[in-house]
This record gives sequence, C-alpha cells and structure tokens, in this order.
Amino acid sequence: MNYGKRGAAKKKKALRSKSKKWSKRFALTFFKAILLLILAVGIIGICGGLGVVKGILASAPDTDIDVSPSGFSTFVYDAEGNQIAKLDAEGSNRVPVSMDKIPENLAHAFVAIEDSRFYEHNGIDIKGIIRAGFIGLTSGHFSEGASTITQQLIKNNVLTSWTSESEKGFAVKVKRKIQEQYLAIMLEKQMDKDKILENYMNTINLGQNTLGVQAASKRYFGKNVWELNLSECAVIAAITQNPSRYNPITHPEKNAERREKVLNDMLEQGYISQSEFDEALGDDVYSRIQIVNEETGETAINSYFVDALTEMVMEDLEAAGYSETQAFSLLYSGGLKIYSTQDPTIQAICDEVCSNEEIYPDGTTWYLNYQLTIQHSNGETDNYSKEMLEDYLKQNGSDKKYPLLFSSQDDAYAAAENYKNSLLQEGDEVLAEKISMTPQPQISMTIEDQSTGNVVALVGGRGAKEANRTLNRATSTTRQPGSTFKIVSTYAPALDSAGLTLADVFVDAPFNYVNGKPVSNWYSSGYRGICSLRDGIRDSLNIIAVKTLTSIKPQLGYDYLQNFGFTTLVESEERNGQIFSDIQQSLALGGITHGVTNMELNASYATIANGGTYIKPKLYTKIVDHDGNILIDNTVGESRQVIKESTAFLLTDAMVDVVTSGTGTSVNFGGMSIAGKTGTTSDYNDVWFAGYTPYYTCTTWTGYDNNAKLSGKNGERNLAKTLWRATMSKIHENLENKAFNVPADIVTATVCSQSGKLPIPGMCDETLKTEYFAKGTVPTETCDVHYQGMVCEYSGLPATEFCPFGVPGTVTMTPALDAALSGNVNQNADGTAANQCPHNAAFFADPNANAVIAQQQLELDARHMLANYDAQMANLQAALQNAQAVLLNAQQQAAAAIDPDSQAAAQNAITQAQQEIDNLNSQIMALQNAHALQQQQDQQAGTPGQ
Repeated sequence: MNYGKRGAAKKKKALRSKSKKWSKRFALTFFKAILLLILAVGIIGICGGLGVVKGILASAPDTDIDVSPSGFSTFVYDAEGNQIAKLDAEGSNRVPVSMDKIPENLAHAFVAIEDSRFYEHNGIDIKGIIRAGFIGLTSGHFSEGASTITQQLIKNNVLTSWTSESEKGFAVKVKRKIQEQYLAIMLEKQMDKDKILENYMNTINLGQNTLGVQAASKRYFGKNVWELNLSECAVIAAITQNPSRYNPITHPEKNAERREKVLNDMLEQGYISQSEFDEALGDDVYSRIQIVNEETGETAINSYFVDALTEMVMEDLEAAGYSETQAFSLLYSGGLKIYSTQDPTIQAICDEVCSNEEIYPDGTTWYLNYQLTIQHSNGETDNYSKEMLEDYLKQNGSDKKYPLLFSSQDDAYAAAENYKNSLLQEGDEVLAEKISMTPQPQISMTIEDQSTGNVVALVGGRGAKEANRTLNRATSTTRQPGSTFKIVSTYAPALDSAGLTLADVFVDAPFNYVNGKPVSNWYSSGYRGICSLRDGIRDSLNIIAVKTLTSIKPQLGYDYLQNFGFTTLVESEERNGQIFSDIQQSLALGGITHGVTNMELNASYATIANGGTYIKPKLYTKIVDHDGNILIDNTVGESRQVIKESTAFLLTDAMVDVVTSGTGTSVNFGGMSIAGKTGTTSDYNDVWFAGYTPYYTCTTWTGYDNNAKLSGKNGERNLAKTLWRATMSKIHENLENKAFNVPADIVTATVCSQSGKLPIPGMCDETLKTEYFAKGTVPTETCDVHYQGMVCEYSGLPATEFCPFGVPGTVTMTPALDAALSGNVNQNADGTAANQCPHNAAFFADPNANAVIAQQQLELDARHMLANYDAQMANLQAALQNAQAVLLNAQQQAAAAIDPDSQAAAQNAITQAQQEIDNLNSQIMALQNAHALQQQQDQQAGTPGQ
C-alpha cells in the first residue's frame, strides 16, 4: 500500500469523488431493494403455500370420518346353521372380526413390520418422514415408505378415489399426502389405537381375493384368525407390503423371506422371546398352506340351491325397494347373513341319489354345446353357435333328428373338431372356443316341507356343475306338466266349487275338443265306458279329465291355477300374429303355452298336502345385514287358502289310489302314507311324478334339454318315478308312518259306481261302493243308470205304457247317462224322452205307425239272433283259444317225432287244428259283422244299442 504524500492525496481525492459516492449509494439501495423483494417473495410464498395447504385441507373429507371397511362377504347358512356358501364380488371378500378375536401376535406382527412407532406417534411419524426424506435426497429415489398404519387406513377406506393413474403427477401426490396426514392426525384424536388397528386389519388386501385377516386366515390355513399360531401370524403380516409378490401360495419363498423379517422385528421390539422366534422360524408352515389350498381351491362352485337362493334374494330385495344395482351390491358385498331353508341331510340324500349313475337307464347320451370365434386373415371376425353346428351336421349326412346328441363324449369332440376344421382357412386364427357336454336325459327335483313352505332340497340337473348360476332345471326352465296338471287345473276346482264329487261319472268314449280334434287316451285299449272322477285320477284318464274341465269351464280351472301360484300361464298372448291362451280345454292335460317350473308345480301339490293352504315356496327364512339387523324376515312367508281342507283330503285320498293301484304304483316304497300323480306329455318329451307324504312334497322331472323323445325301451320313461322312490324312501327311513289327516267335515256314503248317485235297492248291488264326500255334497238323487221293469225289446230302454214290445227286464242306460251329463237331459232329437223307448202316444198318432211297427218287428227278429251276442262271442273266443292250444301241442309233437307214423299223425292233428281255427275265426267275424250292422241300424233309427 502507498503511504506517501502522493498516495494519501490520491486516496483523499477518491474519497471525496462524487461518482464513487453515488455508485456506493446505488449499490446499497439496490441491495436493500433485493432484500425487500426476497422478503416480499418469501412472505407471498408462505401466504400462498398456506393458502394452497388450506385449499387442500378444505377439499379433504370431513374430519368426522368413517374408517370402517366397506365391502364384506355374504354368507349363506343351512337350516342347521352350517355355512354352505360365501358370496362376494371383487373387493368384497372380507369377513369382519373384532379386536378381542384377533391374537396379540398378529396385531404385534403388523405393528412391528408396518409401523414400529404406532403406539407413540399422533398419526404421522416425523422420524419416519425425516428418514425417508434423507434417503431420498442421498439416493435420488424417494421410495422409502413413511406412511403409518393410521395413514394406510385413511388411504384404503377414506381416500379411495385416488388411483395409480391419478397419482402419477407430483402435485397430485403432494395433495394426497397432505390430506392423508391431516386426516390421520384428526382420526387419532377421535379413535383409540386398538380401534384403528382393528379397522386396519379388517381392511388390508392379503392376496387370493381376500380382504382382512379373517378371510386370509380361512383362505390360507382353513381356520379362524383366533386359532393362528405365531408362525402363521407372521405369514399373514408378511403379505401386506405386496400381496402379489409375497403371496404364500404362489411365492412361498418370497413370503418366507419377509416372514423372517417380521419375526426379527417382533424380536427386536420385544414382542416375542428368542425361544418363540426360534420355534416359529422352524415351523413348516408352507406345507400346510398348500394342503389347504388344494382342498379349498381358488373358486367355489355354488350348488343349484344357492343359485336359486341368490335369484330369490335379488327379487325380494328389489321388491323391498332397492334398485337392481343396490340389491346386487348388497347381496355380494354387503356382508349379509342369509339363513336358508336347506336341510343338509335331505340335500345330501338328493345329491347322492341324483349323482348315482347306476340309477339311470343304460344308453346315456351327451348333448353337445359348441361355440367358436374365428378371426380371418382379412381381419374380420365370425362367431359360430351351437345352432350353426347343428345345421352343419344335418347338411353333411347326419341322419339323426337331434344331431347334437352323441352316444359318447369322444364322438362329440370329434364332431366339434371336424366342424372347426371345415371352417378354418389359411391364415385364420381361433380367438375363442368353448365346448361343453351334458348327460341326457336330464332331471330336476324339488322337496318342500308343505307345513312351512320351506324348500329343504333342490337339484337342478344331472352331472357335474361347472359354474355358478348355470341352467337350473328346477327353478328356471319351463316344461309341459302333462297329466300332473289334471289335479290342479281340473279336479281341484271341480271338487272345490263346481259341485262335483269323486263319485260323479263321465263316459270314457270318443270325444272332441271344440275345434274338432279328438281327445286321445294314453292307453290303446279302446275306451272304458262309465268312469268316476276317482277312476279318472287313479288311471289318469284323458277324456274324463277333459270332459270334467269342459263341464266346469276352462276359465275356472285357469283361475284356480293362478291361485295355486303358477306364474308362467298365459291369458292372452300374441306371437307372430297368432293369439295364444291357456284358457282352453287342453289345460286339463297340461297343454299350455310356456310350461311350468318344477318348484311351482311342487308348490301346488304342497298346497294340497297342506290342507289346501298355499305357502309361497321359500329358500330362506331371514336375511341379517352387516350390523346384525334383520333386513327381511321370511319366516312365515306369503300364504293363502286355495281350496277347502275337505277338497284337499278328497284329492289326497284319490291320489293314494294312484300309488296303491293306479299309474304310480312303482313309487310306493311301503311303510308310509303316499299320495301323488304321474305326468307324461303325449309325445314323451316330459315325464313327471309329483307326490307327498305327511312330511314332505317332492316333484321329479325327466326329459331331454333339446326336447328329444324319451325312450320306452330302456326305462327312461320311468326315471322320474325311480328317482322319486329312491330319494323319498331314504328320507323317510326313520320317520313314523302317519295317516293323512281326515277333516271333520268329511263323510262317507254308499253310491252306485255307475251313476255316482244313491243306489236303487236290489238293482245296484253289484256296483255299490263307499265313497268320501265333503259334508253337504252327498248325492240326493237315485241312480238313473239302472232300471228294473218293463223294457222295450226293440230299443233296450224302459218301455212306455204304449210299447208293443215291452217285456220284464233290467236296463243299464249308459248312452242315455252320457247324453244327460252332456246336457241333453231326458230328450231325444224327436222330442221323446231320452231314457225311454220311442213308443208313446205321439208315436202311435202317426198314420204310418203300424208300418213302422211292422218294420221294427222284422228288425226285432234280427235282434233276437244277437240277443246273446256277448255270451256267444265269449264262447267262440274260448273255443278259439282251445284250438290254438291244440295246434301248439301238435306242432310240438311234430317237432319231437322220430318216425314217419308219428310225424304223419302229428301233421294230421296240425291240419285239423288249423281248420278248426279258421272256422272259428269265420264265425267270430260273421258275428262281429252282424253286430256292427245292427248297431248301424240302431243309430240310423235313432235308438241306442245295447
């Protein structure tokens, strides 16, 4: 430095320089301005930051938050309280459990591995945040977690709208983290630590579609969470950080590494001792997990019963005011407890019988269902259905009416493969292919406790059930009910309100529907003449049923069916310009538009078994919500009186005859009162048996899914009765035999079986029978079929006082009775009485009467020749049988003869026997022709034959 005179002067001059002075002032001012600007920016930044934070917190959920987990599994229980199904949608496989049921080791395991300072912090872990920040700054990776258990609970149950896609932005992540930490602090002020930990452990995702520790415990170990040991607790806690990576089933080695860390942390934090650590670490826990996994599987296929139950619950929830979406959500993620009506013992019997292939007829066929999607080389996609395969098979040489039915599964697979190959071209690709086969004929079964309406068992098909909510033939398919409908559509209303009784009669004779189509009987042995309603029920007589419904009017039968609970009937429906209605005479035989379901048909028979009171079939008794409140109480159920108790008894007693001596004798397993009715459609597409005991009502159906005809050769047409007997006999093995209840207003009376009326003393002795009647319905009229007195030899009817052909005799007036019951009461076409000969005063007032009488005399002579037609025919038939026996014996002798003389004698005997047979056949034919000619003359003359 220059300290000389010159230097000092220079320095002095510099200090006094105005430019320097202004430069320094400017610099100082600028510096102050910068400081002020920095201070202002800082203040503004702080204010802005506070505003942003305030805005973020303002947009956060209310601090009065609900952190309880949502989305719980629904459980279904049988009538004995056993769990039979668990229903859950994605994200709802959760079973809540309280803290007192969670073992301490499990709670400590989660705290140790997830939030070691959980019991110390106020919702956020400051130390953890600082540590995570330091690691992020030094490594450049901010992946170190600092979320507390409280924050994770907030994230999982409150801030659920944040998704991985929306959290990609840094600002969004900051906003979420600020809200999460704020709400965690607020929650810790409102809720104690144990409650927070309880909600957390009921919330977390633990892999395999399980949420919460109870669901995970059941899935991995097959037991409740409170039964877990330390080793198992560590396995579950180890899953939390990454449910996929640490899945103990798919990645047991990764879980084992994490499990060891859990145990180490528990040891370091003082939750377990060294000996406990060593024991847990040495446990071969993963072998147990694999065994349980093999037993439980990834998915469970619900039974037909549970499938039907879910449908019914959905309907009832919607009827209670829930929307379809709300009802579905409540059913599959609402944590409901559904108490079903299923009896586990009876259901097990049904399953055992229906799965026993030995009970089915030989010749099981397989119904092929095949669907295919092909993407062609040009990028276009085509779908090919089962129906298209069927058309292909028909066009390519299949001579079967139902080409999708195969005698073996191999043949079915081969047909599907050939079809696929015929469609594929070069460059094509199969995008999707689905093939399935069901054994045929198929079946369904419903069993109901008629006194409660509880469906105790249900089978919706034969063969393995491969998915949930598949075709349920007991509740979802409609089939023609055949003759089972005779009881509920015809005889029930006829006895209940139309004034008919079991003793009333109709004539089984040719009869047409109003459209002119003849009514056919199921048997081919002609007609049976006079038959009572009881006969019609016992032997399932078609013409008797149709005549009965015609007399009471089809509308009445339809109304009763509606009251019996059938929902598939059609009053009037237009299809392709044609009107369909079930209010027809064919209703008597089950000929209806859409058919019925097994469960509804069974319920109608249960109504009769229950003394005439219908109870809507129930699959559950009550539904309890997640909080234990009864959501729906179905214990009593919908009910109404459909028929009188006396009517129910009369139908029951008549159907006892079906089982003891009618068309249903093969179901009778003995030692139990049984009533029931067979049902077969005219083309054998559907065969049923609906019946009951004093305990249960059961209905079985058999048929082909594609409506193929049931075979009469291998026993397929008897399968419904075979299944009914096999099932019901086992169900009733240890039940006391009880008689059906007889109501107080049931009485008995002796009637003539030919008229259903009070007998004429001395006349109806051979046709007397005792019948049940409802009090007040016993007939008061006397028999009008049998007559004793003067009989016209010409007409065979009671003679008038003017009749010249009157002789003492007796008459059974079958044609007259039929005419009377058809509405032509006591009057012929010419005005004469229908139950008397035509020879009255008006007849003889005709000038030509004498000529008529002369002609009638000639005809009477011919009639005398045929007076003993029945006896003559019987004698000729007996002689013919004897001659045929002689011929058979001679043929046997000829075959055994060893010498020419014996052979000649035998051959001579054969010739004589054949001649005798030919002669007798000629006489029989001549007698039949004469009788037929006489009947024709009688009809032309307007008089009934004998």
